[in-house]
Amino acid sequence: MKDIIRDLVADSLRVKTQFFDANADKLVEVAAVISRNFTNGGKMLLFGNGGSAADAQHIATELVGRFVAERAPLPAMSLSTDTSLLTAVSNDCGFESIFARQILALGRAGDTAIAISTSGNSPNVIRGIQTARSQGLFIIGLSGETGGQMNGMVDVLFCVPSRNTPRIQEAHIMIGHIICELVERQMFPDLYPRD
Repeated sequence: MKDIIRDLVADSLRVKTQFFDANADKLVEVAAVISRNFTNGGKMLLFGNGGSAADAQHIATELVGRFVAERAPLPAMSLSTDTSLLTAVSNDCGFESIFARQILALGRAGDTAIAISTSGNSPNVIRGIQTARSQGLFIIGLSGETGGQMNGMVDVLFCVPSRNTPRIQEAHIMIGHIICELVERQMFPDLYPRD
């Protein structure tokens, strides 16, 4: 069993190392756009299904609560947390509309959307991306190896180089944490010691 653990950890580290070696510059650029959007009064809307919904909630919590620094809250929300809304929209409009409907109500030009799907093909996530595009949001996609249908639909796509859902999700939450810290450092530089 210890060999299994070692192999799983080694695979996770390999995927993350490969991803971050290739995407560090793009992460810095994305954090700058998010910081600018927040500074200009924008908010962040995050959405995904299952483990990706949990990641959306996690990242939103880090921004509204705090990540590392004791600072003002940043306006971010996961679109998978309101069970009354999710069940009503699913029942009345179809499950594929659960994110799009909320983005129509809440999303404005100058906001940021983070769409999370390990396959890049989840119909409700794709519909949410389409709606975010029509509302003028800056859209970041987190996906797996090819990006699926997300590819070409978002402003910035982060494709984790794996087909293994757990490895992709492990990288996604690390991407989220890195974005949170970069945004915090850019927006609240006085709260971080000089490097």
